[in-house]
Amino acid sequence: MGNSNTALTETAFYILLSLQEPLHGYAIMQNIKTITNGRVCMGAGTLYGALSALNDKGFIEECECKDPSKREYVITEKGRTVLKKEIIRLSELVFNAKKYFKEN
Repeated sequence: MGNSNTALTETAFYILLSLQEPLHGYAIMQNIKTITNGRVCMGAGTLYGALSALNDKGFIEECECKDPSKREYVITEKGRTVLKKEIIRLSELVFNAKKYFKEN
């Protein structure tokens, strides 16, 4: 099997996808809800735990925010590379599923 440590959780995937521009926590949650047509509704605890982990890995970073009471985050080049690899991996999964899955 390929390098499994590059696979992202669905939470991490949608956070990275959301952070193409700087956003604060609530805006990230709203963006994810919009992207997934309401299928994924992330709670604050899940979001902030994931933001901390992604920041520790260097996939995102805090950036200047107009409102000093809020923290904004943005994807880093490292995070963008990981996201691109994950999109390729997921595309391969879908391609193989469509090619080999037989519905009855």
